[in-house]
Amino acid sequence: MLNKFPERLKEPRMERKLTQQQLSKELNVSQPSIARWEAGLKIPSLEILYIVAKYFDVSADFLIGLSDFI
Repeated sequence: MLNKFPERLKEPRMERKLTQQQLSKELNVSQPSIARWEAGLKIPSLEILYIVAKYFDVSADFLIGLSDFI
């Protein structure tokens, strides 16, 4: 199964012209965590996945690649 989370986190961040540091402050996580998620080295907890989905107004299913519909 292909992990789509890295690209589905980075794309909306870049569209909003946010740095990893700015997004980390918005989500209350560390910048290195954002970097690891975008690199596909780590996956966020369910709690963080929920926070990211709410922040970008998309479904968690979309973020993890279970759906192509936002």
